[in-house]
Amino acid sequence: MRSLNRRTALLAAAATAALSLTLTACGGDDGDSGRSGHTSAQATTSATASPGKHNDADVSFAQGMIPHHRQAVEMADLAATRASSAQVKKLAAGIKKAQDPEIRTMSGWLRAWGEDVPEAMPGMDHSEHDTMPGMMGSKEMDRLEKASGADFDTAFLKMMVEHHKGAVEMARTEKKNGAYGPARTMADAIIRTQNEEITRMNKLLGKEAGDGTGHESGDGTGHESGHEG
Repeated sequence: MRSLNRRTALLAAAATAALSLTLTACGGDDGDSGRSGHTSAQATTSATASPGKHNDADVSFAQGMIPHHRQAVEMADLAATRASSAQVKKLAAGIKKAQDPEIRTMSGWLRAWGEDVPEAMPGMDHSEHDTMPGMMGSKEMDRLEKASGADFDTAFLKMMVEHHKGAVEMARTEKKNGAYGPARTMADAIIRTQNEEITRMNKLLGKEAGDGTGHESGDGTGHESGHEG
C-alpha cells in the first residue's frame, strides 16, 4: 500500500513538472512572438523612414528647386491682386497650387537625407539666387511688384515664361544625373506641366498684341473672353 502511494505521488510530481515545462515553453513562445513582432514593426518603421538611394544631383535639385519654386509662388501671389486678366489670375493660382506642395515634399527629402533646407528669402531679396536658370533678380521682382493691370499681366507672363524655362532646365539635369526615384518623377512632372504652361503663356502674350493697333483684342490678357488661352 505504501509502495502504491509512493508511485502515485511520483506520477503526480512528474505530471506537475511536465505541466510546468509546457507552460514555460508557451510563455517563451509568447515572449519570442512579442519580440519578433516588435522587431518587425521596427523594421517597417525603419523602411518607411529610410531616405532611400540618392546622390549629390538629387540634393542639388531639391536645394535649387525650393527657392526657385518659392519665387514662382511669390509672383503668383502678386497676380491675385495686381493682374487685370482673369486668365492670368487663374494661371497664377494653378502655379501656386502645384508648387507649394512640391516645396514641402522636397524639404522633407532634404531633412530625411540630413541636408540643409534653403531658408525662405526675406521680402523681395532674391540676389542670392538670381544666378539660377530663369530666376528673377531683385530689380525685376521690384518692378513686377509695382506694376498693375495690363502692364502687370505682360510683365508677369514674360517673366514666368523665362522662370519656367529655367525650372525645366533644372528638371532635365535631375533626370540626367539624379538617382532618387521620387525626385526623378517630380522632375518629369515639372518638365511636362511647365512646358504646357509656357505654351499657354506664350499664347496669351500673342493675343495681347491684338490686332496690331496697340489695343488688346477681346480675348487677350487684359480682358477675359471666357476661353482658356
